[in-house]
Amino acid sequence: MKLVAGNSSRALADAIAAYLNLPLTKCVVRRFADMEVFVEIQENVRGEDIFVIQSTSFPANDHLMELLIIMDALRRASARRITAVLPYFGYARQDRKPGPRTPISAKLVANLITEAGADRVMTLDLHAGQIQGFFDIPTDNLFAAPVMVRDIEENFDIKSSIVVSPDVGGVIRARGLAKRIDAPLAIVDKRREQPGESEVMNIIGNVEGRSCILVDDIVDSGGTLCNAADALLNMGATDVSAYITHGVLSGGAVARITSSSLKNLVITDSIQATEAVRVSNNIRVMSIAPLIGEAIGRTADEKSVSSLFD
Repeated sequence: MKLVAGNSSRALADAIAAYLNLPLTKCVVRRFADMEVFVEIQENVRGEDIFVIQSTSFPANDHLMELLIIMDALRRASARRITAVLPYFGYARQDRKPGPRTPISAKLVANLITEAGADRVMTLDLHAGQIQGFFDIPTDNLFAAPVMVRDIEENFDIKSSIVVSPDVGGVIRARGLAKRIDAPLAIVDKRREQPGESEVMNIIGNVEGRSCILVDDIVDSGGTLCNAADALLNMGATDVSAYITHGVLSGGAVARITSSSLKNLVITDSIQATEAVRVSNNIRVMSIAPLIGEAIGRTADEKSVSSLFD
């Protein structure tokens, strides 16, 4: 087994390599003057089981091309099996046609990854579980819930807490986490007037006197979280924290969250944290390297991955 890292998730890849006690394969990923991507694998990988660790986060197109070209280089170097490990799967929010003459970009990206030479895909908390069906190769969708549960149990009084889904679409995810910690569930009913903006309409459930834990897969602009936190506090919640798997945090999201009524925002390192995130006083990053490392080790040994989440 060998690990190869692109430029988007280098710190996470180093942590995974440390967990597996396995050095990263020497690989050069650089740009020509016109920004074309060039890749050179500097070790023999013939007949090896290769895991390529690369989130397709900002800049999404550059990191996606890096992933595709790395896999093409490995395939041409006669790697036995190539597993694309995407801690964050970019384009996952484009998983259906929201209107006429619009693309299903998540399916296109799945096709590109398969054609580039991937024999298997491993990712974390897909925005929509059915994206697994976009691939015609084995696809493991890992869940950050076990890592979140441990952190919540260490930092919250479960008896006075309630898990909250920030929208109706995330109810299944929030209910699953609530069941793990044996806490009640509430739902924020919101109406989105246009992309990037949300308006909180109603709270389903009793949050009065409770510490609220918002749970979701992606935080982008942060508007939904901040609006939900305000609405929950207005309904009598004592404080509001959030556990989100992927901290996209585009534009002024970090400043918006830092100045919001959120007590804490906890994200994973599936997307490499910016300096603004690192210095924020209410954003904390927890590592999912042990989870992904364990899944990689089990895959290489042909052991069960799903038992990680039983």
